[in-house]
Amino acid sequence: MPKTNNPLTKKNGLSINVVLTVVVVVVAVVVIGGVLLFGRGGNGAPNQAPNPGQPVAAELLRKPDSNMLSQAPDGKVTVVEFLDYQCPACHQYYAALTKKVEQDYEGRINFVTRNFPIAKAHPLANQAAQAAEAAGMQGKYKEMYHALYDNWQSWAVAPSGDNVSDDQQRAAKLFDQYAQQIGLDLNKFHQDMNSPQVKARIDRDTADGTKAGVHATPTIFINGKQFETPQGVTYQQLSDMFHGEIDKALK
Repeated sequence: MPKTNNPLTKKNGLSINVVLTVVVVVVAVVVIGGVLLFGRGGNGAPNQAPNPGQPVAAELLRKPDSNMLSQAPDGKVTVVEFLDYQCPACHQYYAALTKKVEQDYEGRINFVTRNFPIAKAHPLANQAAQAAEAAGMQGKYKEMYHALYDNWQSWAVAPSGDNVSDDQQRAAKLFDQYAQQIGLDLNKFHQDMNSPQVKARIDRDTADGTKAGVHATPTIFINGKQFETPQGVTYQQLSDMFHGEIDKALK
């Protein structure tokens, strides 16, 4: 699956600047052209389940209390996404694929989201996961999930626009705004964000993802089988492929 841990990295030196300038230009061209050219996995290797080619156990991918964007009465098809809210590729997938899948298959599939924040690359990823989980404790997970991605550029990217943000105070203020807009009790929201329960949920998701062979985001499974796409496909082709896999599973 085309994905990236962090195509927008902070500047740390002259030689790094040269390399990253090229990377940023390439990413810009890719985004404008609507073509996916991101490398696979976190270290240039494909994500693989513990036993390549074999579906990952359902109990590892989904827990009884896992967050869901859509739920189907028959439970015939379950999509599970391991995500990092600050990951640029996750946001691109949301805009081009997963938001549409959620809408197109509402009530027809189980759509489960799991946390996999990659803190070394994305300094605000864990904070965003905490906000989503805290909203979930007030029954508003889905609303916060959408608020974080729909407003991604506002909190996830530095004002300069050339790297991911590490401004926790700015993010906190914006997360408070989203919490108020979706009707959360702000005091409880703050308490839950820093609670042991929320930390345990994020840690559990990350541990399950690691056991399932996840090491980069987004990583998506359909009925336990990891969804993979060839490099160089357009977002429309990606969407068509994904919809095709779901339609086949629904039959």
